[in-house]
Amino acid sequence: MIRYQISSDNPTTHYFDIKLLIDSPDPGGQSLRMPNWIPGSYLIRDFAKNIVTLSARCGDTILSVSQLDKSNWRLEACAGPLVIEYKVYAWDLSVRGAHLDQTHGYYNGTSVFLEVIGQSQAPCEVLIEKPPAACCSGWKLATTLAAKKVGAFEFGLYQANNYDDLVDHPVEMGEFTQIRFEVCGVPHDVILSGRFRCDEDRLKKDLTKICEHHIRFFGEPAPMNYYQFLVTVVGQGSGGLEHRSSTSLICGRDSLPQPGQTEVSEAYRDFLGLCSHEYFHTWNIKRIKPAAYQPYDLQQEVYTDLLWAFEGITSYYDNLALLRCGLIDEFSYLELLAQTVTQVQRGKGSSRQSAAASSFNTWTKFYKQDENAQNAIVSYYAKGCLIALCIDLKMRQLSQSQQSLDDVMRQLWQSWKETGAGIESNTIQDLVCSILGSDLEEFMQKLIYSSEELPLPELLTSVGIKMNFRCAVDQKDKGGKIIEGPLAEVDFGAFVEEKNGGLKILRVREDGPAQAAGLSAHDVIIAVNELKLSLSQLEKQLSLAAVGDQWKIHAFRRDELMEFEMTLAAARNDIIVLEVGAANQNRQAWFAGR
Repeated sequence: MIRYQISSDNPTTHYFDIKLLIDSPDPGGQSLRMPNWIPGSYLIRDFAKNIVTLSARCGDTILSVSQLDKSNWRLEACAGPLVIEYKVYAWDLSVRGAHLDQTHGYYNGTSVFLEVIGQSQAPCEVLIEKPPAACCSGWKLATTLAAKKVGAFEFGLYQANNYDDLVDHPVEMGEFTQIRFEVCGVPHDVILSGRFRCDEDRLKKDLTKICEHHIRFFGEPAPMNYYQFLVTVVGQGSGGLEHRSSTSLICGRDSLPQPGQTEVSEAYRDFLGLCSHEYFHTWNIKRIKPAAYQPYDLQQEVYTDLLWAFEGITSYYDNLALLRCGLIDEFSYLELLAQTVTQVQRGKGSSRQSAAASSFNTWTKFYKQDENAQNAIVSYYAKGCLIALCIDLKMRQLSQSQQSLDDVMRQLWQSWKETGAGIESNTIQDLVCSILGSDLEEFMQKLIYSSEELPLPELLTSVGIKMNFRCAVDQKDKGGKIIEGPLAEVDFGAFVEEKNGGLKILRVREDGPAQAAGLSAHDVIIAVNELKLSLSQLEKQLSLAAVGDQWKIHAFRRDELMEFEMTLAAARNDIIVLEVGAANQNRQAWFAGR
C-alpha cells in the first residue's frame, strides 16, 4: 500500500503540502518520478518544476536525496518505512494542472503525486485534508476517487487501485454548487465553481439528454458507476480534459444557460458541445485507445498517428449528438459543421499535412502552434471530424443507410470489452471494410494519410446538402451563416488585433497581399495611406476598396519604422455555408442515427 497525504496550511501561498509514505521501499534505494505530461494533453509540461522542496526520512534519520534528471529522484537506501515530504506550487488555473488560493483548490494527480518506481501497480490511499484557514471552513470536496473512510463531498480518506488510477481522478475543493441527475442508473454530478448565474434545471435536463445519448449509443451498461463534470466558471475561457469517470472543464460565465433564457445561445451551444465531447471520451480514448498508450509513459512523448480518430471522431459526434438529442436543430448543426469545413479549408496547412501526420506531430506542432501554423499544419480535431463525416456518409451511401460509422464505434467498444486491447493504425480501416463488405482501403488511405482535398461536396450531395462558398465578412467570420448584402471584394491577407496604438499582425496568410508586400507577423501597422486606422476602420476601408488598389502602409517591426507597398487582391471564397435541399431519406437517417 502506497499512502499519500495532501493538505495546505495556507491556501493564499498556493502551496500544496504532500506527504508520501512507503512501507516497503526498494532496499537498494527508492526511486521516485513525477509525470512530465498528462494524458489527453499532448505537450511536455514538466510538472516537477513546481516542486519547491523535497525531503526524505526513515524514522528519525534524514536521508539523502539525489536528483537524477528533471523529474526523477533516488533516495538513500533504508529498510523502511520511508516518508517523503514535498511542496507543490499550484497556480495554474487550467484543466491540466493544479490551482490553489482562498477561493478554491483544484489538482490533477499528475501535478501533485510522485510515482513510486517499482510499486506503480500497488494500491494507493490518499488522505485529503481540509485547509485549516478560516476562509476554507465551508469547503467541500468533489472527486470520483473511491471513498474509503469518508462521506459524500467530504475531506478524508480515498483509495485507488494503482498509480494510474490515482492520477485519473481530479479533485475540486471549495464552496461549489452541486447539480445531481441520474442517467441509465448512473448518478451524475455537475460541480460548478466560481461566480456565475445559471438555470440549473435546464442544464441538468440538457446534460441528461447528452449523457443518455452517449450511453445508449455504445450500449448499456455505462462503463462507470458514477460521473462528475468539474466545471470552473471564469470571465472568459474554454477547455476540457477527459478522465475515466469525470471531466474537468473551464467555461465563460455566458456559456451557462441563464435564467429566463429559452433559446440556445451560441456560447451555450459551444458549452454543450464541449460537455458532449468530453463525455464521449469516456469510451473513445479512456477505454478504446491506441496500443501505444497501453500503458502510458508519462516521462516522455508517446507517438501515435491515431489522434485524428480519438479527437476527430469524438469531435464529429459531439455536435451531431446535440442534434440527435433535439438540443439544436439541423440548421444549427450544419452551421457548426460548416465552421469546421471552413477551418480546415481556409488554411494552406490542410494541403501540406495529413491527419495522420498531424496526430503524430502533436507534441511539437499542434500543441506548439506559432504564427505560421495556418500555413503549415492542420488540426487533427477538425480534419479528423471531417474524415469521420466522410467515412460515415460513404458507408451510408454504399449500404443504403444500413451501415454507418456508428456501427464501427460500437464494434470497437465491443472489442475493447472483450479483450481490452489497444487499436493499431489500420484497425479502423479494416473494421470499416469488414462491416461494409467492400474494399475501401484506398478511400480510407487518402482520407487519413494524404493531404488531398476531402470529397465533401460529393458525399454531402448524397444526403441532400450543398456546399456553398463566399467571402469572409470580417476577421471573426467562422463560416456557416448565410449573409445578406454585399461582401468585401478584396483581401488584405493578414489577421490583426488592436494593440499599442496600432494594428498588430497576428498571422500572415501565405500567397496573400500582406505577404507579397513584405509584412510579417508581429509587425504593428500604424498608418494606411498616411492615416491611422482602428480595426473597424480597416475593415470599412477594405469594404470600399477595389482589386488592384495600392496601399502605402507604415508599420513598426520591433522598434524600426518600415514602409510597405500593398496591392489588394480579390477576396477569397473560402467561407463555407451548407445549404439543405429537398427532403432526403438518407439525410433523415443520418441525422436521426438510424
